[in-house]
Formats: sequence, C-alpha cells, structure tokens
Amino acid sequence: MSAPTDNIMKGFPNMKVWIDQDLCTGDGLCEEIAPDVFTLLDDGLAYVKEGDKIFATAKGNPQGAEGLANFPDNRIDAVVESAEECPGECIFIEP
Repeated sequence: MSAPTDNIMKGFPNMKVWIDQDLCTGDGLCEEIAPDVFTLLDDGLAYVKEGDKIFATAKGNPQGAEGLANFPDNRIDAVVESAEECPGECIFIEP
C-alpha cells in the first residue's frame, strides 16, 4: 500500500518548494526533517536549497516565492512533513 502523500502528489513530477521568510519562526524543524532541502542561515531563518544553491538574496539568489527549489520525487514525504510540522506555516509546495 502506498503512503497517503504518494496518492495526493501522484502525477505531479518535478515538485518545487519555497519558504516565505516573513512567516518563518526559525525553529529549524524543516532542516532537521529534510536537511538536503532546507537550511538555516545566520539570520536565523530557513531557506530552501537545491544541491549547493541556497535560495536567499544574501547568497545572490532569489528567495521567497521567486526562489523555488526543485527536490527529488523520493523526498516528497520529508518535504510534506516539514510543511506540516512548521510552526510558522511558511513552507509552500507547488507542482
């Protein structure tokens, strides 16, 4: 039997994720759950990353809704869990 998230997200390859830093509380749960997708910077806020690229203006890249990071299909459960556990409700997943 497949996981519930697999059923919901099935048919949406190449999912993307972004963080609204205005809502981020800096708890770091996302980084604990999916450190390959999320990181905390020195400002205490979470950002998405794709490989070595961190989507933050401080790193010379767009952030927020304009800093969409792709993540591997096999990480969907961890990314969804990060969004669900986030106290700031700042993680957004898009097809």
